[in-house]
Amino acid sequence: MKKEERQKTILDYLSKEHRVTSIELSEYLSVSEDTIRRDLKELSDQGLLKAVRGGAVAPSPIPLHYRKREKHDIESKKIIAQKAISYLKDGQVVFIDGGTTSLALVASFPHDLKITVITNSFPVAVLIEDLPNIDLIFAGGKMCKTSFATSSIETIDFFRNFRADIFILGICSIHHERGITGILYDDSMLKKNMIQNSNFVIALSSIEKVETAESYFVCPLKDIDVLVTNVSPEDEILKVYKNTGLTIL
Repeated sequence: MKKEERQKTILDYLSKEHRVTSIELSEYLSVSEDTIRRDLKELSDQGLLKAVRGGAVAPSPIPLHYRKREKHDIESKKIIAQKAISYLKDGQVVFIDGGTTSLALVASFPHDLKITVITNSFPVAVLIEDLPNIDLIFAGGKMCKTSFATSSIETIDFFRNFRADIFILGICSIHHERGITGILYDDSMLKKNMIQNSNFVIALSSIEKVETAESYFVCPLKDIDVLVTNVSPEDEILKVYKNTGLTIL
């Protein structure tokens, strides 16, 4: 089998299994583990997978730019928003980051909800403008044009001044071993800071992000309290997360 065929087979295998080991692939393709390791490195360098010790995991399938993400899988975001809204109560201080799933949650806020939202997301801020009972505090700093949100050192310093009751965390990738990871360094560091300054963390994730990983570490699974997805909590792929004690909706 030629290298191009072998690497395509590796990607097809990974898309079905979400995680593969070098030993599995060596046996499956009848080649040496050294050959597999070279293939995984090449594919990782191209951004087609994430090479990890002993194998590889799939990267997030979500588009990077906000304009593409806002149109991606809209129905799943609505399902997640409907599940997560029950955690919001009058009087809370709530961090909301720049994810488009977080934005779908804000779009579902009832007009009589009375909370304070602290956000770095311009689209979130625009939606909240129309909600008369919600106080808005916006985190300044340099705007990332990919996410339409601020995520500079000034933004991180800003969030250190608050202690939120709840953090609505939009995630890029979640993996049962690698935890929550992100594509953008500044955004990942900001999420980490927001988690540290929150009493309760609700992570929002469509099922296609589950068992994927990216380059920048945000937090281990133990740092989040609830994982909200668009599928049943009994879905087979979520079993390993439930076994850690994580609450799943």
